[in-house]
Amino acid sequence: MTGKVTGIQPYGAFVALDDDTQGLVHISEITYGFVKDVSEFLSVGQEVEVKVLEIDEAAEKISLSIRALQERPAATRKKDAPPRKSLQDRVDESDANGFNSLKDKLQDWIEQSGH
Repeated sequence: MTGKVTGIQPYGAFVALDDDTQGLVHISEITYGFVKDVSEFLSVGQEVEVKVLEIDEAAEKISLSIRALQERPAATRKKDAPPRKSLQDRVDESDANGFNSLKDKLQDWIEQSGH
């Protein structure tokens, strides 16, 4: 569905779908990735393709998304980065000061508190 940006706010952009209907594209629905400033991506008067996410008839609000019509970017990873270790590998590698000693520390704390 095509709409026209009618207003920009720090939290998103208002888009007119026709003469009587307007919805909001929340800042999180503009594009994949982090959007700090809506006006870096959209401008008043710009025509945009949007998808209707939700219609709240009671509140007379329409939630729109531009991002939903975009292809999700593939997860990027540095070629030289070592593979991440699983949680179990990290727990197994813990030393006496790490995660594995929590049970012992908890017992010490209980004894120190006098219970």
